[in-house]
Amino acid sequence: MKLTMPDGSRSAIALAVGALVFIGGATAYVVSTHVWARDRLAELEPRYARLVGLGQSGVAIDAALAERQAFLARHAYPVSQDVARAGSDALQKARETLSRAGLEVSSTQILPAKEVEGFDRIVLLLRLEGDLPALQGALVVLPGLTPSLYVESFVAQTVAIARPDGQQRLSLQANLFVLRSRK
Repeated sequence: MKLTMPDGSRSAIALAVGALVFIGGATAYVVSTHVWARDRLAELEPRYARLVGLGQSGVAIDAALAERQAFLARHAYPVSQDVARAGSDALQKARETLSRAGLEVSSTQILPAKEVEGFDRIVLLLRLEGDLPALQGALVVLPGLTPSLYVESFVAQTVAIARPDGQQRLSLQANLFVLRSRK
């Protein structure tokens, strides 16, 4: 026995099967898109939270930046100042400070600047003479200079000439350096 269906029923069944396949495909697409979007949001949520946190701490970040800039200005010449000018200025400050302390500056030299980790390092060579109290006075005052003047090396030798007051005369060679910001 053979079952026969009217042509309209076959078309209706084919249409229903086609609709079910389409609905199933559309559902699968919507579900996969939803899963992708959920995973993407889970990936982006920590980044967004960090950005919100940075936005809320903007005042603290600005204050820290201002503090760092003040610290840099205290310890290095600004990028706006020419390297040669920074070296001359540092040498002049060193000469004045050492002379005020009682040391005699016999010769000076500024070496070419070298780039070191975002700074120009400008070396100053000084030959000095004086007694021990003058040297101690100079070493006390040097850390107060702005921008900072760093001591790379220091050599002190006694001079053979004995003085009537009993103070031993020293011959000194100081290798100092200053920093100039490159940024």
